[in-house]
Amino acid sequence: MGTRRSGWGRTVPGMSIALDLLIDAASRPREALDTLRQGIAAAPRALDAHPGGHDNSVAWLLWHTGREIDVQVADLSGQPERWDGGGFAERTGLGEAGAGIGYGHTPEQARAITVRAAEPLLEYLDAAVGSLLEYLGTLTEADLTAVIDEAWDPPVTRGARLVSIIDDAAKHIGQAAYVLGMPELR
Repeated sequence: MGTRRSGWGRTVPGMSIALDLLIDAASRPREALDTLRQGIAAAPRALDAHPGGHDNSVAWLLWHTGREIDVQVADLSGQPERWDGGGFAERTGLGEAGAGIGYGHTPEQARAITVRAAEPLLEYLDAAVGSLLEYLGTLTEADLTAVIDEAWDPPVTRGARLVSIIDDAAKHIGQAAYVLGMPELR
């Protein structure tokens, strides 16, 4: 391994290809924030819309994406969640409703995630992605193969968990972008 250029623009001596790819993939939600901002500006009522009667709005998707990254990275890294430390419960207006993560939400709980403004959610998502990128910067390739959850068959490695976090975030950001592009919400 020599000096490599990571996907998010910093030179990292001895970085592995696997970590470089994870960092590049993990930075994608952050890169999507400007597009999301433009979509919300063009279709502000889409933030809390429920196209096709689906329970998850764009606000829910953005909140959940930030929460799933934040909670899992805090668990892996031992660092505090950005939700609490950054005052995002208050800034988003979600308070206690936003303290969960969204997995297993009932339709009523999902529909309770509504916001007055998108910017605090976007800032939270940016902060959560920042935590993920910071955490990835502390890892070695050997760290990726460490088993962190033996409750699954096969047991889950740190690398597999990180891929899962990034995959879930990419799916939800894509869903939010799709809804924001719906002509009937503009």
